[in-house]
Amino acid sequence: MTQRSFLTRVTDEVRYSIENITETASTLGTPTLRLGVTGLSRAGKTVFITALVHNLIHGGRLPLFEAAAGGRIARAYLEPQPDDNVPRFDVEAHVDTLLKERVWPQSTRQVSELRLTIEFESTHFLSRALGRGKLHLDIVDYPGEWLLDLPLLEKDFRTFSAEALTRAREAGREEVAAAYLAILAETDPGAEADEQQARRLATAYTDYLRACREDERALSMLPPGRFLMPGDLEGSPALTFAPLDLTGHDGTLKPGSLAAMMERRYEAYKKHVVRPFFRDHFARLDRQIVLVDALNALNAGPAALADLEAALAEILSAFRPGKVARIFSIFARRIDRILFAATKADHLNRADHDRLEAILERLVGRAIKRAEYGGAEVDVLALAAIRATREASLTHDGETMPAILGTPLTGERVNGETYDGRTEIALFPGDLPDDPEVLFAADAPASSVRFVRFRPPELQVTAEGVKLSLPHIRLDRALQFLIGDRLA
Repeated sequence: MTQRSFLTRVTDEVRYSIENITETASTLGTPTLRLGVTGLSRAGKTVFITALVHNLIHGGRLPLFEAAAGGRIARAYLEPQPDDNVPRFDVEAHVDTLLKERVWPQSTRQVSELRLTIEFESTHFLSRALGRGKLHLDIVDYPGEWLLDLPLLEKDFRTFSAEALTRAREAGREEVAAAYLAILAETDPGAEADEQQARRLATAYTDYLRACREDERALSMLPPGRFLMPGDLEGSPALTFAPLDLTGHDGTLKPGSLAAMMERRYEAYKKHVVRPFFRDHFARLDRQIVLVDALNALNAGPAALADLEAALAEILSAFRPGKVARIFSIFARRIDRILFAATKADHLNRADHDRLEAILERLVGRAIKRAEYGGAEVDVLALAAIRATREASLTHDGETMPAILGTPLTGERVNGETYDGRTEIALFPGDLPDDPEVLFAADAPASSVRFVRFRPPELQVTAEGVKLSLPHIRLDRALQFLIGDRLA
């Protein structure tokens, strides 16, 4: 680490402490828990937050969430979020989209936040004697692709370029990277800086990243993250750079050259995009859930699974795991609990849920070891924040098979038939292997499991005409791990 990097880190840590003290004072003594919710594209972040809030506010069925199961939650309600410069997570609109239109809400495109206040009865006699407890749960939603940028803070332009080009030339990527690699082959990094050439390279590199993310490949290691989600930075110099082949260009890059311009813009990207995200959002988290669409990667094959494993390891390298005594948390924050959750468990029969968890545990094995070494508690589970299917059984050639029952989204195809979004079907999705290792072999056969996208469910109504909360699979177990101790 350079002296400049060291001083920057020390300055940032002082700033974090000051902001934590200010935030604690502003809540008038009510404890605050900041929960980060992330995951790579289409992992279900928006759905998870919406389901969490809806179930807590409406008293959902949460038998494994001890505070709710014991009747100790007096009420949960939304309050104005504390950060005036962060967009609010529009939970009301997402609930309407799910319940009235029965379609899934739009994916996360930027950082957003929501404050849910929970009033509860403590399990401790002295605490109960002092009155009802209260906890501010600040939920921070952000794209997982942005997490893949955080390791760039420790990498210079040469390292970034070398790693990116190694990936682009791998089997499974080289074909979709062909246009970018062709432009790169005719580019002289030592030539005079040329804005049009920089734009050509940046555009081709971004197109390559987008192609990697498509369902048939489902690749995950795709930094820089803002190239895929540029927002208001689209077209800015900070996003107009690309990796270069710097073989033979040792030492300081020639001033005024294309390579020097690309290096400067890469550093600007880290300074103006990556570091503020880390400082203003990520460094302030107490708990973290990482949602993983393992089924999509499984459908795409061993290369996608290996890429997802590498991406999850990179994501964990950016975390600040560790335990901080409650009294000292006003000075320094660390992520002391991390939950990895394989989403869309409702796309499988419950007989396969343990196997899905085993696959996820295999995917995040390296990441878990690092987090536990840092002192954080880690758990792994398979969940469906909103359950879109029901359990069923099918009989084929006299054999009864576990199946799922649901309404495919409009345009979904099953066995050559295209569905209209209104027809409910029973489907045997296939079985996951008992040993997850067979899926990671280079010569692993194509997955026999079929994944169909289903419509959100209609809410069930009781005999008294009361609508129940959104159904789920293991949302209660996730809540118990993430916040249960703070409601004891």
